[in-house]
Amino acid sequence: MMISKFPLVLAAASLTFVAACDDTGPNQNQNLQQGAAIGALGGAVIGALANNDGSNRDRNRSALLGAALGAGAGAAIGNNLDKQAEELRRALRNDVGVSNNGRNLVVVLSQDLLFATDSTAVSGVSRNELAIVAQSLNKYPNTTVNVIGHTDNVGDASYNLDLSQRRAQAVSSVLINSGVAPSRIRSIGRGEDQPIASNLNAQGRQANRRVEIIITPNS
Repeated sequence: MMISKFPLVLAAASLTFVAACDDTGPNQNQNLQQGAAIGALGGAVIGALANNDGSNRDRNRSALLGAALGAGAGAAIGNNLDKQAEELRRALRNDVGVSNNGRNLVVVLSQDLLFATDSTAVSGVSRNELAIVAQSLNKYPNTTVNVIGHTDNVGDASYNLDLSQRRAQAVSSVLINSGVAPSRIRSIGRGEDQPIASNLNAQGRQANRRVEIIITPNS
């Protein structure tokens, strides 16, 4: 039974993938395209499985319908990610990073911009940037937000872990006070466990001292 429906499921998803990934135009909508392709595949599989007890014809019809619906939903999510990322890049300072991998947005603020040494008090400059992020989160409310604090490896590891947690909570509090629903936000401290650069030099340690705001669309 699974063998009889699998080719059509795969075909439906593949056809939608080809249509979504047409590269004849600019690539600024790459996440819309990726979202459509992923949604088509998921929708096709769900559609076929939902009608698993029916005839082959009914299952094939369900697979095609699921692919179409999934492609539309996935494209909408991808389009919102593209729009939100571009708006944030225009609105935020140049030293605030915004990256978009098609699954989520990551806003990175240096802890040297956010906090004084050993402090958890968010600076005035960073409060302005976080207010912009909060406005964006409220504009695109169907997302979940993880605020993750990171440190370099200078000092005691347990102290760094606690500091990163308290700093993540401080950033989350600014977002919440700017109107973002607390139920959408989770604060996480990673300490020195996830460096993105070498801790053997000052430049690398500065890069590792950061807070990441990860914005993930709700499925």
